[in-house]
Amino acid sequence: MHIMEGFLPAKHAALWSLASLPFIAFGLHSIKKQVKNKPEVKMILGVSAAFTFVLSALKMPSVTGSCSHPTGTGLGTILFGPLSMAPIGAIVLLFQALLLAHGGLTTLGANIFSMAIMGPLTAALIYKLGKIFKLPLGLNVFLATSLADLVTYVTTSIQLSLAFPDPIGGFTASFAKFATVFAITQIPLAISEGLLTVIIFNMLVRYNSFELKEIGILVNEDRLEVR
Repeated sequence: MHIMEGFLPAKHAALWSLASLPFIAFGLHSIKKQVKNKPEVKMILGVSAAFTFVLSALKMPSVTGSCSHPTGTGLGTILFGPLSMAPIGAIVLLFQALLLAHGGLTTLGANIFSMAIMGPLTAALIYKLGKIFKLPLGLNVFLATSLADLVTYVTTSIQLSLAFPDPIGGFTASFAKFATVFAITQIPLAISEGLLTVIIFNMLVRYNSFELKEIGILVNEDRLEVR
């Protein structure tokens, strides 16, 4: 993640693109509804998008045809819900493919599915479970964002394994190889992303409490409302 241009077979690239389209459509509707109801949240939405763009652009080489990097999608997921990150992630990945040669157009659907769909869905699930079990805020944000990062790379490993199964061991052996190589760089990156997101989130709570209350996240400076 990001899978580079032309690396996936055409059939796989097309299927992942089709799988991503409904999430992008529902995400656009979700963003439009939130902005229409509360226009003052545009700034926080912009911060979330910028956070995703900057973090996901910090890449390092990993598996052949791919790379390792933070994702930055956990913050926006906690603030605006997982669906909102699909179109935001799509825009981020498109700009990176065009301007930074990071990822590609043919693999855009696959990269959206792993980073902007599976990652945010994981973050939302972990965050809600953390609220149910009344975890401390900082720990909850850390777990949601770091595990979302890891699931993104598990998804990428699945995508690569489906496209390039091991000649002997098939999908399972291929997945073990891809996931193991990714883990070397991605586990420390996930931990770092979780810690950074906690810092950014605490800054938003401190300096943008009004906006957070408007979007139904912040009840007071010490307690967050469960969606």
